[in-house]
Amino acid sequence: MELKIKIRKVEKQDLNFVYKSICELENEVLDFGIFTEIFNENISNQNNLYLLAENENVGVGFISFHTQNLLHHCGLVGEIQEFFINKDYRGKGIGRQLIQKILDYADQNNLKSIEVTTNRRRVENVLIYENLGFGLTHNKFTIYKE
Repeated sequence: MELKIKIRKVEKQDLNFVYKSICELENEVLDFGIFTEIFNENISNQNNLYLLAENENVGVGFISFHTQNLLHHCGLVGEIQEFFINKDYRGKGIGRQLIQKILDYADQNNLKSIEVTTNRRRVENVLIYENLGFGLTHNKFTIYKE
């Protein structure tokens, strides 16, 4: 099967695909109302880039990328917040295409760095990110407040 991958910006009508993807990624059912509010806010924020990968007009993956000016970098830094490829389409280069779009965006906007964090339970992601050119340079510590 030859794929015809198209990558485009996420739009409001992509909400259901992104919601289902994030629920699968997190292995839980998230509150759809709250999710919708955050989704609409994030895709309309000019500091964010949300991209969807489609194969013949069917969503197969997406990536969300947020940027901000950080004092300790003296400039703009981007962070991949969510990155999902449908399990039937993994290993076909779609993730690499999405990352390349982020790299192009970073070059065009003079970003100092691109960061990504992965949950410790997703051990396989460390190798994936290293293969995509990321280096394991930091530790991230979290306090959950519910």
